[in-house]
Formats: sequence, C-alpha cells, structure tokens
Amino acid sequence: MKRKKLPLGMVETNCYILENESESLIIDPGSEHEHIIEAMRASDKKVAGILLTHAHFDHIGAIDAISDYFNCDVYMSEIEKYFLTDPEKNGSAKFIQYGIEPITVNAMPKYLNTGHNVLGTFTFDVKHTPGHSPGSLSFIFDDFAIVGDTLFKEGIGRTDLYEGNTSQLLNSITRELLSLRDDVVICPGHGPDTTVKHEKLNNPYLK
Repeated sequence: MKRKKLPLGMVETNCYILENESESLIIDPGSEHEHIIEAMRASDKKVAGILLTHAHFDHIGAIDAISDYFNCDVYMSEIEKYFLTDPEKNGSAKFIQYGIEPITVNAMPKYLNTGHNVLGTFTFDVKHTPGHSPGSLSFIFDDFAIVGDTLFKEGIGRTDLYEGNTSQLLNSITRELLSLRDDVVICPGHGPDTTVKHEKLNNPYLK
C-alpha cells in the first residue's frame, strides 16, 4: 500500500492519502482542497471514502470540497458529529484572532465502530483514543497507524480544547498505541512519523 503525506494549512496538518491496487482513501482533509485533488490526479483511482481521526477545524476544513469532488462519504466517530457544525466545539472559534474563519461542514457523515472495519477494498482496525478530543480515533493498518493528534514524535496532543483530558489521553496512548508492535510506524496529525519503539524509549510525556 502506498502512503502519501500532505502537510496543509496554517498549522501544517497532515492529510494522508492511502492507495492500494484499485482504490484510494483520504484521511483528515484539513484545508487546501486543490492540493489534495492535484495529488489524487496521478493515480486516478476511485476514492473509497474520507476518514477523520477527529473533528477539529484543522482536520475538517476541506471535507465538503473533497467529498463533493470525488462523490465519496465521510466516516468518523459519532461522538463528535456535532463538532462539524459547531465552531466552538471544533476549535475554529478559538482562533479567529489568528485569521481563521469559523468552520462548519455540510457533509453528512457515517459513523465508524471500533474494531475491524472494511471500507471498499481497504481493511483496518479502528481504536477509540480519546483525550485530545472525546471522539479521537486511530486507524491501524498492517505496519502503520494514523493517529491524528493523539501521539506525536516525542510529544502528545494538547488537551486544552473542548472536552480534552490529559489523563484520558495518556491512558489511550498506553493502552491502544504502545501495545502495538514496536516496529509499527506512527503517522501523526502534525510533524514527522515515528515508531512505537521510539516513543517508548524517548517520549518524555510517557515516562
């Protein structure tokens, strides 16, 4: 499976494009929809869907444009369904002073269950990893995990946004992510990739 990372927008949110032999998946289209569309043109494969690790503004800003262009559905945690239409909950209202417009999404999402999931020709596990946000999800593929803002290279997600919880976040990381194989690549919502082993040895927040 091919994996492409596009850092987009003011805070360089990582949008991921996954591609197998017949289809593509888009994860966290946060902004700059034209760059996502351009990146997809090279493969010209059907888009099986859009996955959201969570519904903060910097991960959802291009959903409507992308879902309309590719005629595909959006999949997320039901816990955060109201974040899409509420700038207070998705955090965009908090950053108006920095030039960010209040963000709302019109697309009607479908909801993911934890455990094994099949979407088109893609198979993956969904883990509920709350703490950064109440409905944060991590998507576990064979040798990599896309974890949103739950875990970063030698860092963890912030917990000062709506319903963030530090102890819950640390528990999610320990229970759901550090229990993966040491060689699994962690693909975060911002910044560089890391591995489970590297975070066990080097992340100061997990000591």
